[in-house]
Amino acid sequence: MGTERTVALVALRLAAAGTAAAMGAIHLYLWYEGYRYLHIIGPLFLLNAIGAALLVLSLLITPIRLLPVLATLGTLFTAGTLAALIVSLTSGLFGFREYLDADLVKPALAVEAVGCVTLVALAALSRRGRP
Repeated sequence: MGTERTVALVALRLAAAGTAAAMGAIHLYLWYEGYRYLHIIGPLFLLNAIGAALLVLSLLITPIRLLPVLATLGTLFTAGTLAALIVSLTSGLFGFREYLDADLVKPALAVEAVGCVTLVALAALSRRGRP
């Protein structure tokens, strides 16, 4: 049973790191392609890419005893990114309105949603069996 849990934790860590890396790459690419010139949104895209890179690194090196906290914080970060995109699609955010057919919006929605689910699963599995 212990080895199955260990394998699942490693798989979830890698999947969460992969989705965080994809999220950061999307934001960095869009920042580079022109979002950097948008007031408020531009710096936030760059900060998101940096935060995602830190999350990836943390997911790969954090000891198991701290993994529930990291996965929970990663979930909040990813869910916040997803919420910001949804707000931007519906009513606009900081004076900027995104459109569903814009470059990388659909992949970003998918990556961020999968990232949230993966991080929640990682938080739950890493917490299970701990006092």
